[in-house]
Amino acid sequence: MKNIIVCIKVVPKSEAVFFDPVTKRLDRTKAENQINDADKNALETALRIREKYGGKVIVLSMGPPFFEQFLKIAIAMGADDAVLISDRLYGGSDTFPTALILSTAIKKIGDYDLILTGEESSDAGLGQLPAQIAEFLDLPQILFVSSMEINENNVMARRTIKGGYEIVETEIPAVLSIELGINQPRFPDFRRKRWADKEFQLKIWSNEDLRLDENDVGLKGSYTSVRRLVEIMPASRKKIFIEGTSEEKVEKMMEIIRGKLS
Repeated sequence: MKNIIVCIKVVPKSEAVFFDPVTKRLDRTKAENQINDADKNALETALRIREKYGGKVIVLSMGPPFFEQFLKIAIAMGADDAVLISDRLYGGSDTFPTALILSTAIKKIGDYDLILTGEESSDAGLGQLPAQIAEFLDLPQILFVSSMEINENNVMARRTIKGGYEIVETEIPAVLSIELGINQPRFPDFRRKRWADKEFQLKIWSNEDLRLDENDVGLKGSYTSVRRLVEIMPASRKKIFIEGTSEEKVEKMMEIIRGKLS
């Protein structure tokens, strides 16, 4: 087994995210961040593959410089190397330029057998990125993987579909998206985390390293935009307050129930 590249995304905790009505984008400024849960499952899958078949696990992410701390958590969990793609030019990218940027970085890393991602991110929930990366790299893809086995140059995976599952086999290298919750991601090792914080040299690549056309990335290269935000209020139940003694309350409740049933 060669390199196993795991694409991870740092996402805000959903309960602390708000929409900015002016920019029509998520306001993450006050939100606490974390590694996307499904991406943790993808990382754990990669670590187990390495334990069984060998290879090297490399985590790859795109975002601002403060994402570095989260990639070091992935290193503390057991990843061998990490690359952060960070450039203001990439700000506002939707899934299309994001997939272009990540696939370009994957080509730069090279010598890979598997590219793993989570099935989707908790902030956007689109699930488009794995398939787009596969298309940019011209690789076979298996999405919503719940388990897999590797046999020489093939990977056989069980993937979840509506109403059941199916078994899919393809040659490697390949792109696989890992289903949320299929395993229990391991805790970061404290001593390895201390080493990651003090000694590990994270690779940080900008557009000077990837050399992409600025018209193909960021807002310029995106095909989707938010035109309008509509706040949907949850439905409220009708409330009736009954006064009186316990006997009177019971009688009034029975009247209401009889009226509904008649």
